This record gives sequence, C-alpha cells and structure tokens, in this order.
Amino acid sequence: MSTGRHSAAQLDPSLDDYQLASALVREAGQLALLMRMGGLSGEQKTSVSDVVTAADRAAEAYVLEQLRRCRPEDSILGEEGASFAGTSGRTWVIDPVDGTYNFLQGSSYWCSAIALKGGGAAASTVSASADPEVILGAIYQPEMEKLWLGGVDHAATLNDETLVGPSSADLDQLGAATYIHPRWLVDPMAAMPWHAAAVSAATLRMFGSGSCDLARVADGEIGVWFQHSCPEWDWLPGKAIVRAAGGRTAVVAVNGLNWFVAGGANSVKQVVAALQSGSVQHLG
Repeated sequence: MSTGRHSAAQLDPSLDDYQLASALVREAGQLALLMRMGGLSGEQKTSVSDVVTAADRAAEAYVLEQLRRCRPEDSILGEEGASFAGTSGRTWVIDPVDGTYNFLQGSSYWCSAIALKGGGAAASTVSASADPEVILGAIYQPEMEKLWLGGVDHAATLNDETLVGPSSADLDQLGAATYIHPRWLVDPMAAMPWHAAAVSAATLRMFGSGSCDLARVADGEIGVWFQHSCPEWDWLPGKAIVRAAGGRTAVVAVNGLNWFVAGGANSVKQVVAALQSGSVQHLG
C-alpha cells in the first residue's frame, strides 16, 4: 500500500477559509487513516500515553504545504513542530491527529483539527496568549465520517447540517467530558479543582481527544467539557465551533493552572465556580 503524501489532494487557493479548513482536515485525516492501515508504531514524547507517529508528521507536513501554497501571507503553528511566520496577522493552528494514543490503539475516537486565529484577545480572565481570539475551527473524525465546522462568519455545522448547540441545563443534570493525566491527580494543585468540578456533574466521560469532545459539546452529545493546560491546537478548533453553535467558553486560572471550559452558559458558569472552589486561596 502506498501511503506517501502524494496521495492527498492539491487544494485550490481560491477556496474561502471555511472551505479550505474543511478540505485540509478531511485530507489530513484520510492520509493518517491510510497510513495506520499500512502499519504504524508510536514514539513516546512526554509519557506512555503522549505519543507521536509518522502519520501525525505526514498529515501536518501536508497541511503545512497546502497552507504555504494557498495562504502564503498567513502564519502557521503545528503540534508536531510546523512553524511559519507570516505577515497577515492571522495564524493557522494545526492538530494533524488529536487523540494519537487512541489512534495508535485502533480506536475511532480521534480526529484532525485546525483553527484560524486572529491577533486579538478573547474575553477572558487570563492572558491573550492562553485564550486568543479564534476566527474558525474545523474538526474531522475520519472513521465516523463526521466533519464539524464553525466560526465567527459561519454557523456551526456537522456534515453541513446546522447544530442546535449545547444544552442550557445545569451542571448537575449533564454529563461532563474531561481529561486529566494520572500524574496530575497526585498533585493537589490540580486535583482539588478538578475533583470539585468532577463531582458537580451528573456523570463523567473521559475519551482522550479534546477536539472530538468539544465538537460533541457543540452538537449537544456531550453536556460540558473541562481540562487544564490546553495548548492552542487542542482548544481553538473546538472553541470556535462551540461558540458558533451558541455555546460559551471560558479560561480561568486556578492554583497556577489555566482551566479551559466549554458548554452552555449555565454549565460553564457552574464549572468555573466549582474549579475556583478548589483553589488554595478559597480553601484557606
């Protein structure tokens, strides 16, 4: 089986940003899936569950190449090291395979994701570097053939169908998706706020792909989501889609960690309050 980059499409620079983002995640996801079918091994980064494969790198290289052709003035930032400094003030943020541990284990719960951010800051209690303004996001889950898209000029959609948006229910009526690495659970600074938020939800889910989770918050399948220390590629694609679906997002600093939250207005407010209740200052 051939799994080279030449199998992916050369995209048309005349596509608008939303069309381009959709095409990029679709092509990157299909390329990664083809490479997995041909056989892959993982390389550990920071832990046994934090891995990278040749498919991650090939998919990111494809997206980088197409963006350099189609949007030569825009900057680029990728999880696996892709970087280009453009002049437009806009940056494409690439996550070629989100949920690589799942991907490598043969699970279907992984995706390719991309966001386009501007130069401004979002309304937030943290710095612009932690929660920048985002223009659009696209998330594609290849094995389920699901493509979520949304942004400031585009209603949130799943396979071109408009989403109804996140639930307006209270946190204690909702399932919360989250992620926390086991090593953080032995650190009270992380464990206390996480525990306070976790026990406030009706139930918990931990699936291992933040962008897949956030897409499902946007379409109502998951009630609310929270996680700490998210890099831009794990946050911005889903943030754009949740907000385009009428949902809310927030980033709040607790015990020196930034916590990222997405859902309906009520549940986001309640998760933030629960996280803050686990702060050292509050408990003191």
